[in-house]
Amino acid sequence: MSLEKRINEDMKKAMKAGDKAAMRALRAVKSAIQLAKAEKGDSALPPERELAILQKQVKQRKDSLAIYEKENRPDLAQKEAEEIAVLERYLPEPLSEEALEAELRRIIAEVGATSMKDMGKVMGKATKELAGRADGKTISAKVRELLSA
Repeated sequence: MSLEKRINEDMKKAMKAGDKAAMRALRAVKSAIQLAKAEKGDSALPPERELAILQKQVKQRKDSLAIYEKENRPDLAQKEAEEIAVLERYLPEPLSEEALEAELRRIIAEVGATSMKDMGKVMGKATKELAGRADGKTISAKVRELLSA
């Protein structure tokens, strides 16, 4: 089942249950998916694109959460935290530090990277393969660490 269909089904359940946080989060993701579909003129998006949209929604909420906490706005911070919790249910299980390092070492070996000059090749393959299981910033830091060692 596509992410969009799962979200539609879960929106119905959230409406019946009166779960306002789930409704806010799911409506935002559904809207973002529909907007992406309209831009491309497609009737369906590939699963990778749906996942990228979901990740972007989570990242936006995490950024907002950090700002609200910094500005001492617990009411708004709580709403963002609730929505993050709802959206993270749709993301794949994140990789542990050890698993991420093992995957990156495998990718570095596949690409044949030996120095920081090859970081672009590694990052291209790594971000594609590890999409949804690790964020770009974490991948980049770990690749930089492995290539400079």
